[in-house]
Amino acid sequence: KLFFADYGNAAKVERCDMDGMNRTWIVDSKIEQPTALALDLINKYVYWLDIYLESVEVVDYQGRRRQTITKGRQIRHLCGLAVFENYLYTFNSDNLSILRINRYNGSDVQPLARLDNAKEIRVYQKRPQAAARSHACEADPHGMPGGCSHICLLSSSYKARTCRCRTGFILGSDGRSCK
Repeated sequence: KLFFADYGNAAKVERCDMDGMNRTWIVDSKIEQPTALALDLINKYVYWLDIYLESVEVVDYQGRRRQTITKGRQIRHLCGLAVFENYLYTFNSDNLSILRINRYNGSDVQPLARLDNAKEIRVYQKRPQAAARSHACEADPHGMPGGCSHICLLSSSYKARTCRCRTGFILGSDGRSCK
């Protein structure tokens, strides 16, 4: 799945398949200016910053179990969001500090370091990633991802895929080759 936020005409947090199909709003009320998302891949939660409502909130992948993690004026200066173990990590552009926030109760907010001009934050860990299961976009015997001549995008499951073409090409009638 692909998760994204929009605060144009109607602010929302959405999800869709990697090929853009099955687009679903998971948060569309009491949201104004979502500016950063972070995923808890293990527990399947989506966290976001809303700088207009000055809040950090969370829902599950279906948009249920919504909770406010923390609220306050300091939120309007936050940018970027990452989740790791029991904490959310973000950057405060007002005092140029990386912050750690307890993601279960919003307490225990600690500045960790100062940076000059960050806009995003990522957490990397030494622990190895879980092995990926085989999927529909694996290279075929000819080295083509999912049998697609240009781009392979996972669809509704790891077993389904959609082929797409680079700019200037159109997808052939076989649904795999680009012309």
